[in-house]
Amino acid sequence: MALFDRLKDQAKNLQQQAQGGRGTTTGGAGHGGSHGGSRGGSRAQLVGVLKTQLGSLKTELKSGAYRDASMAMCALVAAADGHVDAAEIQQMESLILGNDVLQNFPPEQLRTRFHKHVDQLTRNFPQGKAEALQDIAKAAKKPTEARAVIQTGIVIAGADGHFSQAEQSILREACATLGLQPAEFQL
Repeated sequence: MALFDRLKDQAKNLQQQAQGGRGTTTGGAGHGGSHGGSRGGSRAQLVGVLKTQLGSLKTELKSGAYRDASMAMCALVAAADGHVDAAEIQQMESLILGNDVLQNFPPEQLRTRFHKHVDQLTRNFPQGKAEALQDIAKAAKKPTEARAVIQTGIVIAGADGHFSQAEQSILREACATLGLQPAEFQL
């Protein structure tokens, strides 16, 4: 539970920074010792905070690089355990199409890119993972987009109420690909 409390605190800090002036998000964001008593922070609240934060950046997240990186991230999260079933794909697609920020893009573009990555991951996980990480790397040029890709991954991973070790590991790898420190996201 402590991980989710720290992520929630870090997301609130990032949201405040995004609203207060588009500064960078480095340094002490999220070192959550001072909020140790906030045990009421649930996964649903964390996902809600990150969704709100991403929503505040919606107008900045319209590039093809963000779209492609986000779809690759969603596919990696779905396949993090090495297996993707039809119900999981349908649930993930529903989450993607219902995401406010991803509504910047035509649904068919999102579906096509998501399914391309899921198919590659299903056929040959190591190769599919390498290709997905290449698409994720497209967002590295813009720090706001890079962070948003990781936040999108966290939102998608936490949507089912379970944030597995495999999902956390995939998110850490994506951080490395984007040149971000996993600690910034408490991963």
